[in-house]
Amino acid sequence: MLTILGEPSRPASFCDRIPRRAMLQVGALGAFGLGLPGLLRAESGGRLHPAARSKKSVILVWMHGGPSQLDTFDMKPDAPAEFRGAFRPIHSNVPGIDVCELLPEHAKVMDQCTVIRSFSHGNGDHWAAAHWMLTGRLGANGSDRKPRFPSMGAVASHLLGPTQPGSLAAVNMNDGGFGFHGASWLGVQHNPLQCGSFSYGNEAGMLPSASAGDFTLRDGLSDARLTNRIALRQQLDGLARRIDAERSFEQMDAAEQQALDLVLSGRVRRAFDIGEEDASLRERYGPGWGEQALLARRLVEAGVRYVSLNTGYFDDHSNIEPALKDKLPRHDRAVGVLIQDLATRGMLDDTLVVVAGEFGHTPRINANAGRDHWPQAQSILLAGGGYRHGQIIGATNDKAEYPTSRKIGVEDFCAIVYRAVGLRVDDHVLDLSGRPTHLVPGGEVPAELL
Repeated sequence: MLTILGEPSRPASFCDRIPRRAMLQVGALGAFGLGLPGLLRAESGGRLHPAARSKKSVILVWMHGGPSQLDTFDMKPDAPAEFRGAFRPIHSNVPGIDVCELLPEHAKVMDQCTVIRSFSHGNGDHWAAAHWMLTGRLGANGSDRKPRFPSMGAVASHLLGPTQPGSLAAVNMNDGGFGFHGASWLGVQHNPLQCGSFSYGNEAGMLPSASAGDFTLRDGLSDARLTNRIALRQQLDGLARRIDAERSFEQMDAAEQQALDLVLSGRVRRAFDIGEEDASLRERYGPGWGEQALLARRLVEAGVRYVSLNTGYFDDHSNIEPALKDKLPRHDRAVGVLIQDLATRGMLDDTLVVVAGEFGHTPRINANAGRDHWPQAQSILLAGGGYRHGQIIGATNDKAEYPTSRKIGVEDFCAIVYRAVGLRVDDHVLDLSGRPTHLVPGGEVPAELL
């Protein structure tokens, strides 16, 4: 069994003050006793979808709690002060596309991005909206939070697997999405590998990233947690020498060989060592969320099909101005530099970067100087993925209250993500009763992206 360790963050509470303990899981690798060879066997079996051979991948940046559209990509500088907020727009590298002044790194890459300003779904429950967006179907809600359907990442694991042999299909960092990044009835073998702990997002430096030194081996390899890189490497080197001497590697099946490659010298293990990156690039990304974004790029390079990461908690019912002054610059560096980095490396066309939360926030600032839940309008950012970019899709009225053109819904959002990895909404998986079930009940990719 493989475990990733991380430092816990302080407990967080959502807008209804329900506490959530910081915790660490290792998805399918650690849950319910499923070992790494079993996971890899599950990933290699039963995938007949032609897109399984593709190198297409997704990085989902989840803005937990829901970003304010008026303070990011749908600014209304001519609206009354109680609507427009404290921040001003700045020009991007695409004439006519302005972004918030706190997003200068985004401004550099808008020619490689699309902003959907007219996203709308009408459900203001955190849990219900997150479940809907991450799975394509309604199910859980604030009173009954059990996942009812598999996430898009789990479906990609089930139908496609990783983009390279010896890798993993899905990785999730720092939760986000209220636990709906998992596989539900598709089975624990399609849960993402999870690392880090839930991040409330109001403090710099509280967002741990996993590293190569955080891997530990159990069940006959070591009874103690190995928390430093030197000890781990010594352990793994010794295991490798024993395997070579006993020639036992030749007697293992493909899944066991792949598991050993992953742990001993595999590309996923190496991907977690972001210390291999140039210091100047790490500085550009920044700490915390930036390290997650850099790790996401390295994981995609290592063959992970679907990576999700969380840049904090954006449910700012009060004091939204100081909260966003803290959070948005860090989010800007993580996402903006990620897009630049992927483009420089020639990876962007094969990697969809999608940035969203479960809904937007109220156009009118409330009496506590914050914004409340507003699912009627949200701005969503897309980059790469083989789509056409440098554009805005849709529009809202003069206060960003509701779409006035080209309304885009949840099923369309899922169609965009699925198409980026070669899947269609009418592809199917078998549900608990064995019946074929479409990935999403409907939806289509907006023609403007094609």
